[in-house]
Parts: sequence; C-alpha cells; structure tokens
Amino acid sequence: MSAKFPLVAVYADESCLGNGKSGDTPGGLGALVEFRKGDGSVTRFDLWASEPDTTNNRMALRSVIDTFQAMSRKGNRLSVLFTTDSRYIVDGMSSWVRGWMSRGWRRKDGAVENVELWQQAVAAIATHQTQWAWVKGHAGHPQNEYANYLATRAAATQDRSDGLVGSQFESWWAGEQAKGLGNKPLSPFPVAEQFVPAPALPALPVSRLEQ
Repeated sequence: MSAKFPLVAVYADESCLGNGKSGDTPGGLGALVEFRKGDGSVTRFDLWASEPDTTNNRMALRSVIDTFQAMSRKGNRLSVLFTTDSRYIVDGMSSWVRGWMSRGWRRKDGAVENVELWQQAVAAIATHQTQWAWVKGHAGHPQNEYANYLATRAAATQDRSDGLVGSQFESWWAGEQAKGLGNKPLSPFPVAEQFVPAPALPALPVSRLEQ
C-alpha cells in the first residue's frame, strides 16, 4: 500500500508526574508534527497540552486526540505516520479497539478503561489514514526525545499551545548536540510508497461522535 493523502509524520509522547500516586498528579502531552513542502524541505510544528490530575494512559490518548484534531481543523485528510513510545496506544489502536467496538465498547472481562477518550481518539482519526509505530522511549531517538521534552515541560508548567505552533525543534536539537547528547540521527521523513496504514475502523454512531 502507499499514502493516499498528503503524508505527515507525528512523534508524540506523554508525561505524568507521579502517575497515580496519592495527591495531584499533573501530566502533559507533546507532539512534533512534520510536513514535507513541495520543494522537498520539511517544516515542523509543535503541540502540547496538560491536565492538573491525570495518568500516563490518559495523556497518551490525549496526544492522539489533540494532534489529530489540530491537524484536521481545515478539513485536511492526511496519511499520518504516528510514532510513540506508548504500547498502550500502538496496541490499542492497532488491535484492541476493533474488538472493543464489536462488543459494544466492552472488554471480554469488563469495562474499557478511559472509554470516552478511546472513542474520541477513534473519532479524531476517522477521516485519515494512520500507520501506528512504536519506538523505545528514553533511548536517544531525536524526535521522540523532543516530544518527551514538550510533554514533561507541559506537565510541569501546566500550559498548552492551543493547536500547532512553529517548532523549536532545531534549536533544541542544537542544544542537545552541544551537550553531547544528540548522537543519534534524525528519523528521515517517511516515504509515501512505504506507508502501510492500519485498516479503517468501523464508523462510530453519531451519538458517540457528539460526546
């Protein structure tokens, strides 16, 4: 298969300070979005958001929802290579969700955790092609490390970008290299002919889309 729509690369990560321990557990999400211009150059945008009391799984789902909603604001239909270090997202969107939907949003042995967010995520990706890719976290992958930087900063400061904004990736990357930390190559922009989208999910009922 190949990309049917304009190709976009997304690198997303999430953070939760405490992740479920007693007391407030502030969290954040971060996403680096890469587009290729007609002249072959790559332009980048950042997105981040936060919640005052949350979990890693919630913020991972929010990284999908917020990023796709931001990219869809002008009615764009895109082929998206979505890379994350969250197996919860990659396995969930590639496999688990289809079974949950077939059972009326139920697991075989009970309720689906964060079901409203899963439904929002399914709605957010509905008009796009998406290939889900996993990368090992905290292993020096440049774009993933930057997404982690955005997420942890958002968790600490509790702010948001309110959509896509011009990326600071290049200056951040230069700083990492100056510190001797940026020793791995950037992931190249994906090739349209090698894009392998996940099978489309069933359409959500209108009542679900309005949630």
